[in-house]
Amino acid sequence: MSTQIIAKQSREKKKPKRLSKLERGSSINAAFEQLRELIVLGHLAPGSWIVEVDLARRLNLSRTPVRGALQWLQREGYVIEHKNGTKSRMRVAPLTQEDARELYIIVGQMEALAGVLTSSLSTEKRANLVKVLISLNEQLRKIASAAQIDPRRVFDLDTTFHYKIVEASAGPRLLTLHRSVKPQIERYWRLYASSIINDLHLTVAEHEAIIEAIKKGSAKGVERSLQNNWQKGAERIERLIVLFGERGSW
Repeated sequence: MSTQIIAKQSREKKKPKRLSKLERGSSINAAFEQLRELIVLGHLAPGSWIVEVDLARRLNLSRTPVRGALQWLQREGYVIEHKNGTKSRMRVAPLTQEDARELYIIVGQMEALAGVLTSSLSTEKRANLVKVLISLNEQLRKIASAAQIDPRRVFDLDTTFHYKIVEASAGPRLLTLHRSVKPQIERYWRLYASSIINDLHLTVAEHEAIIEAIKKGSAKGVERSLQNNWQKGAERIERLIVLFGERGSW
C-alpha cells in the first residue's frame, strides 16, 4: 500500500464524526429529557450551579447537545441565567413562592380551557370519562383515610385525574403546552409532599365538584371548579413555602 493511501486513511480516521441534523436533534432531545428528569426529581437541586462538562460526562454525551438542552430548559423555566459582568452561568431554577403561584395559575388556566372543551363532548363520552375520574378520586379518598400514605401514589393518581380531563378534548398544541409546564409543579410536590397530603381530603372534595360539572356538561361549572382546584392548591403550597422556606433562592 502506498504511503499516500496510508496517510489519507490516517487523516480520515482522525476526523471527528459529524452528526446529521436528525442525530443532533435526537441528542438534544435526549439530553433535555434526562436533564429535566434530574431537575424534577431533585437530583439537580434548586439553585445549584450548572457545569456543562459535568453534565455531559454524567449523561455520556458531548457538550453540544447538553448546551442545546440547557437553552431549551431555560426557555421553559427549569434553569435560569445568572449574569455577573461579562460572564454568565446557569443554575437550576429555585423553588419560590412567586414561581409556584405563577405555575399553578398557568396550569389552572390551561386545564380550565381543556375542561370547557371536555364539557362539550357527547353525553356518552362524558359518561365514560366520569367513570374513570370517579374511580381515580375514590382511590384518593381511600388513601386520605389510610394510616400510612404513599406520596408518590397520591401524586400519580392526582396527575392522572387531571391528565384524563385534558386528554379527552385538548388539541396537540394545548397538550404540548400542558406537558411542558406541568412537570415543574412536580418539583414543588416532591419537596413539600409530606405536608401536602395532609390536605388530601380537600383535593378529593374539589375533584368531586369537577366530576359533577363534567357529568352535567356545564362549561362554566367545569371551568370554575378546575380553576378553584388549582387556586386552592396554590394557596396550600404557598402556605407551606412560607412555613418551610423557599429552596435555592439567594
